[in-house]
Amino acid sequence: MAGNDLGSLLGGLLGGGGRSGASGGGAGNILGTLLGALGGGASGNGGSSPLGGLMDMLTKSGLVDQAQSWVGTGENKAVSGQQIAEALPDETLQKVAEQNGVSPQQAADQIAQSLPQAVDKLTPAGKIPSGTSLEDLIKQQSL
Repeated sequence: MAGNDLGSLLGGLLGGGGRSGASGGGAGNILGTLLGALGGGASGNGGSSPLGGLMDMLTKSGLVDQAQSWVGTGENKAVSGQQIAEALPDETLQKVAEQNGVSPQQAADQIAQSLPQAVDKLTPAGKIPSGTSLEDLIKQQSL
């Protein structure tokens, strides 16, 4: 499944996952599942890019400063699991949690911990690239 491939790529990009993940690629798997869920069933807010759609969702949920700090070239602002849980559709967070064997709150916490770093690494030029698949973008940054 695409989510697993994204998870592997994101895990490599993040250096093997988060500190609290029980499995080595926990953070990457969570983010891969999230972006896969948004890319597969999203209404198309962010065009063809799951990353763009996620960023749109976060900014519309009041996390404009945080999201812009991750894309920009300055310091990344922190976000809480609660903020992530409020920003994501319940069914998306539930799906991500189920596929990773964690509770929705644990999934939100893991996303909050790893998303700023992942977005920062995926947007080295200070903007969300268009016309490049997420997998290609991750592979470019992992080199």
